[in-house]
Formats: sequence, structure tokens, C-alpha cells
Amino acid sequence: MNCCELDRRTLLKAGVAAAAATVVAEGVSTRYAFAADGTTAGDTLVVLSLRGGFDGLSAVVPHGDPDYYKARPTIGVPKAKLIGGDAMFGLHPALAPLLPLWQGGQLAAVTAVGQPNPSRSHFAAMEEMERAAAGTSIRTGWLDRMLGLTNPTNPWTGVSIGSTKVTRALSGPSPDLGIASLDGFAIAGDSATVPMNATLRALYQNAPAALATPALAATSAVATVAALPAYTPANGAVYPTTPLATALRDVARLVKANVGMRAACVDFGDWDMHEGLGTAETGQRMHTHLGEFAAALAAFATDLGADGLKNVTLVTLSEFGRRVAENGSRGVDHGHGNSMFVLGGGVRGGRVYGTWPGLAPAKLVAGDLAATTDFRSVIGEVLQKRCGVGSLAQVFPNVTAGTSGLAVART
Repeated sequence: MNCCELDRRTLLKAGVAAAAATVVAEGVSTRYAFAADGTTAGDTLVVLSLRGGFDGLSAVVPHGDPDYYKARPTIGVPKAKLIGGDAMFGLHPALAPLLPLWQGGQLAAVTAVGQPNPSRSHFAAMEEMERAAAGTSIRTGWLDRMLGLTNPTNPWTGVSIGSTKVTRALSGPSPDLGIASLDGFAIAGDSATVPMNATLRALYQNAPAALATPALAATSAVATVAALPAYTPANGAVYPTTPLATALRDVARLVKANVGMRAACVDFGDWDMHEGLGTAETGQRMHTHLGEFAAALAAFATDLGADGLKNVTLVTLSEFGRRVAENGSRGVDHGHGNSMFVLGGGVRGGRVYGTWPGLAPAKLVAGDLAATTDFRSVIGEVLQKRCGVGSLAQVFPNVTAGTSGLAVART
């Protein structure tokens, strides 16, 4: 149905001072908050959510721990096939497109990461990861709290790309956009003969601020995209024709367009491999999925180039890891400890960070890899060193930023 709808309940629920409104158009959902102007210099943070429970032990393989191969006699990645890494860890061979970034020091991994009060429920674990405020009554998303520190008024400040459903991490009063794709970004029904965008702008031009602000933010966002020139990826980058690559292409385009984006969120799912995870060979399920992930990230980095990556940091997150031992279906069930990847020009890459707890049965937590690093401390280091965030108190209550040296402080 082609329509443009204002959600009055959202608009009026908190009064004018903290009001939020939703404008729904074809391929876009926008939420706008009223706040004072303010800016903070720093990287654009790209959060790539690997939904479904990413198996970090398949991607960042602890080949130096003999219990890894004991626990995974069928699906364990042979040491001879690993790339990059060191005496303890190596990368899955399907990540080969990322090897130049690893060797060039722009890509790093963090092992044995997790969150407080872990859950093996997809819904509960992702909810807590995106809220990221364990032990508190806070209900906003952590990215919304981060963006709120800059007192944003620009609807491009936080963007979910690939879906009009805005990620839970952006939930709260700060402005954000949910975009299926830039190419399909338009007010529903807008055309030369039915100028919906112009009509909406004229209709709300002199309306009270509580009504005008969200409506005009939506029309302004659409106008911004319409004014963008045709896009050709730079540096010979070739994006695969996959949803993940298309979303990252749009992220790169918005970064280059300098629209004021501080955070971008992209989802990449289908990691819930309870069966048939496969061996480390072309055509096997994990190999194929990691290959899609690697090809998209490699194109994104190539497109931005070294200069563009200086102002971008990408982190991967997943709601939980997988069990250490393979199951009878040659897959792995829901677990805890996991791996993260961090990509950017301000990353000290080419290595695996984190404290390795070991995979001996006595070292496991209910059969899972123990989490020795809170994922929030990893992001906290990035926020402070790369994104211009000072105190983490409002973003991650009761969490101290990591001191691993993973991120290089901006100068």
C-alpha cells in the first residue's frame, strides 16, 4: 500500500520536549527527536550484527589448544588450512578476502567475548546485547545513548540499512532512520504527477513544531538522497550481489556523502547452524557464509580506501557464541563465549586480542567457552579512542573501556 503515515501515538507519547514521531515511507522509516544542536568529532561507527549466534570458534580458530580438535573431530578447521593468525589462532580459509586487511593492520579479532547474564535464547540475548545495560532499569539502546551525547538533530545521525525496521540498539529519543536501500528511498507514491514529497513539506511547513519537525525531517532525508550523484565504487571495488554487500555499499556511499552519519547498523543473519555446519571446504555451509561475509567487507574496505577507513570503525556483534563440542548433526548448539572482528584505519590489526581461557573441560562454563572480555569494554575502547566519547557512564553503565591497545586514539 502506497502511503505516508504519521504515528500520532509515538508523536504524542512523551510531550513536546521529548516527543518522537514516526514517518513511514516506501523503503524508509524515520524517527525524530527534539534536541539542541551539538557535534562531536570522531569516526563513523558501523555495527554489523551477525544474528543467529555466530560461531567464533569456526572463524577465529584456536588451533594451538589441543582440546579444540578433541571437541570438534569432524568440523574442526585443520591447522594446515588456516590463514593469518599466530601460534595459537588462525582464520578460517573462507576469510581469505580479508587477509590483506589483516596483514595490513586494519583488521583485528577479539576472542572469548560475551555479555553479563548470558542467555541461550536468541530473543533475550539480542535484547540484552542491544540494550547493553545489564543490572539497570535502562530501556534505551546503547547506540541511542551514544548518539544522545552529541545532542543530535540530524535524522541521518543513526541509520539502520537493509531494513526499514530500526535496530533495537537505536531505540530511544535520538533521531534515526531505517532504510531498506538508498536506491528505493522515497516517500511512498511520490512521482512527477503525484508530488507527495513536496505536498507533505508544504502541508507541514507552518504546522506546530511537534508535527512539522518529524514530517520535514522525512522529506529532507528523501531530498538528500535524491540529490546524491550516481554512485560508482572507488578503487576498483566490486561489491557482490548480496544483501550484505548492498547494505555496506550504501554505508560507504553515505560516509562519502558526509550527511552527518555517526552510526550505521547492518544485519547479516543465518548463523544458527545446529546442523550441517560443514568442513572447511568450498560449498560447505559455514565456508559459504563466511565467504559472503568476507567478500562484502573486503569490497567495503576497498571502496573506502585507506583515507576513508581513517574515519570509520566497523565492529561485529552476535547475541552469543556456540557450544565448544560439535553435536551429532555436525553442527554446534547455542553457547556463550564468542569472537568479534574490528575493522578500520584506527585499528591495530593483524592479531587476536583477549584473554584465552582454554577449552579443557574444566575450563568450560556449562560446556561453553568462558567469556573473559565483556563486549562492551571492547566497544568502549573504540568509542573513547575513535568516536569522541568521553565517559562511558551514560552509554555502558558500570563498564570500563578496554585497555588492550586495539584502537589508536584520534589526534
